[in-house]
Amino acid sequence: MEKKQYTDEFKNTIVELYNSGKTITELSSEYAVAKSTINGWVKKKKPIIIDDNTTVTPAEYNNLLKKMSQLEEENEILKKGYGHICKKIVTTIFEFITNNKKHHNVKLMCKVLKVSRSSYYKYLLKQPSKRTLENQNIKKHIIDIHKESKNRYGAIKINKCLKLSGINISVKRTQRLMKSLGIKSIITKKYRPFSNKQKVQEKTNILKRDFTTTSINQKWVTDITYIHTIKDGWCYLASVMDLYSRKIIGYSMSKFIDTTLALQAVKNAIKLQKPAKPLILHSDLGCQYTSSTFEEFILNTKIITHSFSGKGCPYDNACIESFHASLKKEEVNLAHYFDYKTARLAIFEYIEAWYNTRRIHGSIGYITPQQCEELSKKIA
Repeated sequence: MEKKQYTDEFKNTIVELYNSGKTITELSSEYAVAKSTINGWVKKKKPIIIDDNTTVTPAEYNNLLKKMSQLEEENEILKKGYGHICKKIVTTIFEFITNNKKHHNVKLMCKVLKVSRSSYYKYLLKQPSKRTLENQNIKKHIIDIHKESKNRYGAIKINKCLKLSGINISVKRTQRLMKSLGIKSIITKKYRPFSNKQKVQEKTNILKRDFTTTSINQKWVTDITYIHTIKDGWCYLASVMDLYSRKIIGYSMSKFIDTTLALQAVKNAIKLQKPAKPLILHSDLGCQYTSSTFEEFILNTKIITHSFSGKGCPYDNACIESFHASLKKEEVNLAHYFDYKTARLAIFEYIEAWYNTRRIHGSIGYITPQQCEELSKKIA
């Protein structure tokens, strides 16, 4: 049976009759309307006292609650979207709507923020620009290069690696993309040991800060650096570098800083490089390098001439100092070695698996020391 429909005028008249004194039973009998129906009309029209002079019906009250709820939501949208509105950039308003559509109705947000719904939906369907897609691809390469370098490379070296892979962009753009990714080169201050105030006898500086060479095995530089371990305390690394390739051609580690340590690094360099022509070996004035044992060995090689830095002049041996600074910054200062063995393995890996063979070097045209040495051998 189809439900009977009543006009608003009819409903209001029945309620008026009820309010004038007629009972629900009488009204039901006279107008053939169910008592429950009349009761519902009466309840909806029953006045709610707001204050001494104002009353509203339940229906009007519910409408007020809905409007208040909507106004509160609109106010919340305006608060959240304030920054986007101030910028007056439509795309940022659309971003705001997208980020908040779980909390608010899209239609309402578009109305409050005064943007077209059709424009918003067009924005959602819009494809990213060619530049955006290109940046996304470059960012993937930057992340891979940065990870491969164990976070050691900065913008300049990452830019060089990008160019080697066919991505030719500026260093500034590389910096911007790195900044947006939140990545940068590792920078850590290195340990500086106390200076030695002991009087040192000056010796001849043959090198005189001339670090230029035309081939490998012409000029070598050597020095010793400190590496701390938890169990064994300070350990020491002596390194020998070829100035042409910047390759570490000899090194030795020990728990003791003595002549044996310095000498073993040079012996390892000679064994690896097998120099046949005269060359210069430059070191500082440390007692390990000025000892009679070390000097006697150098004389017996008959092809090595020993050159010395001036007292307190680290710039005289800047290249090997720079290597040790990189070693500290990129490896040593980022780790806590338990003992001498752990440190020795880490240094071996850094020199052999990273510095010599994979780390590109600015002073040799952003190739690796190993590549530079191999090119030199081909030319010779």
